[in-house]
Amino acid sequence: MIVGGRPSPLGATPVVTPAGTGINFALWAPHAQRVELCLFTGDREMRYEMPGFHHGVWHGRLNDYAPGLRYGYRVYGEYNPAAGLRFNPNKLLLDPYARAYDSDFAQDSRLFDYVPGQTDWVMDDRDNASVMPKSVVYENHFDWQSVKPPRRPLSESVIYELHVRGFTMKHPLVPHNLRGTYLGLAQAAVIEYLQQLGVTAIELLPCASFFSEPTLTERGLSNYWGYNPVGFFAPHRGYAVDDPVVEFQTMVRAMHRAGIEVIVDVVYNHTAEADAWGPTLSFRGIENEGYYWLRTHDRSAYVNNSGCGNSLAADHPQVLRLIMDSLRYWVEVLGVDGFRFDLAPSMARLRGEYDSHAPFLQALHQDPVLNRVKLIAEPWDVGHAGYRLGQFPRGWSEWNDQYRKVVRSFWRGDDVAIGDLAARISGSSDIFHGRGPDASINYITSHDGFTLHDLVSYQAKHNEANGEDNNDGERDNRSWNRGVEGPTDDPAIVARRRRDKRNLLATLLLSQGVPMIAAGDEFGRTQQGNNNAYCQDNEISWLDWGTADAGMVDFVRQLIRLRRSNPVFQRGEFFIGPVKDQAALYDVLWLTESGAPMQIDDWHDEDRRTLSVLFRGTVGAETVGPRWSQSGHDALLLINGCDDDISFALPPPPGGGHWRVSLDTTDARVIRDSGYAVRRNSVVLLTANE
Repeated sequence: MIVGGRPSPLGATPVVTPAGTGINFALWAPHAQRVELCLFTGDREMRYEMPGFHHGVWHGRLNDYAPGLRYGYRVYGEYNPAAGLRFNPNKLLLDPYARAYDSDFAQDSRLFDYVPGQTDWVMDDRDNASVMPKSVVYENHFDWQSVKPPRRPLSESVIYELHVRGFTMKHPLVPHNLRGTYLGLAQAAVIEYLQQLGVTAIELLPCASFFSEPTLTERGLSNYWGYNPVGFFAPHRGYAVDDPVVEFQTMVRAMHRAGIEVIVDVVYNHTAEADAWGPTLSFRGIENEGYYWLRTHDRSAYVNNSGCGNSLAADHPQVLRLIMDSLRYWVEVLGVDGFRFDLAPSMARLRGEYDSHAPFLQALHQDPVLNRVKLIAEPWDVGHAGYRLGQFPRGWSEWNDQYRKVVRSFWRGDDVAIGDLAARISGSSDIFHGRGPDASINYITSHDGFTLHDLVSYQAKHNEANGEDNNDGERDNRSWNRGVEGPTDDPAIVARRRRDKRNLLATLLLSQGVPMIAAGDEFGRTQQGNNNAYCQDNEISWLDWGTADAGMVDFVRQLIRLRRSNPVFQRGEFFIGPVKDQAALYDVLWLTESGAPMQIDDWHDEDRRTLSVLFRGTVGAETVGPRWSQSGHDALLLINGCDDDISFALPPPPGGGHWRVSLDTTDARVIRDSGYAVRRNSVVLLTANE
């Protein structure tokens, strides 16, 4: 027996009724003619017509039912794709608010609402219930054991981007049955490694439920990265042994206990239903013209700012509500500390154009739960004028691809103005003015593109395994190979590549802004030259712990330790340089190799490949104001991008004492006569020893 119930909250919610435990169901489907709630016991399906309808929401309550119930919806209405209407009651649909599903997704032609192979729109009348996963009513009772989130300031963070499955699939200390899972990440050996490395946060590739594109499965591949969501609440079942929700929470709790934050990559720019010819899994069959932006002159077609076939209409109040409700769920119930938003401008478009005051951005700003977590934008999409680096509001950080481009180009030996390099390592104030260095997420590599090892080992991409004739993936990689494409036993080339990696990592971790390291780059992970391994759920993408370069791991540990131990590398405000009319007061000095302050001609010297940066350890509030005051140890960063050794003059430490070598990417470590001979193509860090 189903009764009226309530229109809020949306989804399936356990409630207490006079008859005992019941479940309230609410589904937003304003243009549907009627909606059936379908319950499943084994293969048996029971259908109940939803009795309530209020402000576009169909609702009903079942009495004497408990969590664990498997269900779905059938939505009735006109089938007229040309008008944007895709109702087909032969298709069981997932609840957009489902917290869990009972099975993984499988490819089947019955998942499409039209008859495949037809030139016109013909509604498919085959029932899909036998091949469609079912939504599951879920009630959470997880015990967090009084473990609290670390809540580390972003300026003090070191982010480590990893893939839940790939990180542990070949980890020798993770039990076989836990490899590739949330529980695998929660293992003591994994957490100990992250702690010893020194990272403060892991950034996980998408963990919300996703579905592989049919074109991939036809080639025997799958969507490994997970940027193809089908549900925004339910953690992906493929990363779980049994209960994805509890196991995800267990992983987060273990990370928090170790002082490590968890950031998740979220995809709200599109769904796995793809273009007009994609499968109908949920949104399309419930309210196609509400959930998606449809083209004005052809309502069967979708606006495609994502490059994945459709664009979620984040400016629609109900779609925005779905996004906000799911984000709060990941914070309040699943325990995460922040989000990285894939193709973020797509959610911040009004009338087709990016708007920094879009409803999505405004809603996040005022939300008392979400405005206190870390918000990171991938600041571009593929729509009109989609490149928006530096244009997100206060409170946001952004992936800084200009940092990646400049630093890669400099160490490759390209003609890069030294001023451009200085702007990037000082926090990119030219891009993020009005905010601070922590608005810049600095990175050399990420999941998308070459690994660090491949960046210095391959001149060109080698994506043949993807089955697209090597036509996929970025062509402008700014990579190099030192004379041999791919693997080599030549000791000179191996040594040069090793130094290249050390230079890139040293630059990254000693720059202002928030550094992000791609998992495995600290020990030489390779993808065999594949720079677009989104479909490679195999040894190409999995981290091979058996080939880890222990020396490189120790080097990165040292770098992170140097960064985290000295506040001068973790500033929350941009440098101001010498205080006007008080040249002896400064927080940073930019010097030539002779020790003289950089002049205008030096900044514009196209041949200049050296830079000396003096970070002042202590600057009092009484001289520069409380906002810009800082404390720490004096540090001197020496960068030599030349092909010759260069002798750098060493200014005295402003706070007194003597310089000592904290890092040299060539391990030379010799100071002579107030100078330092910096080897060709290398980085040196000196710190004051009082």
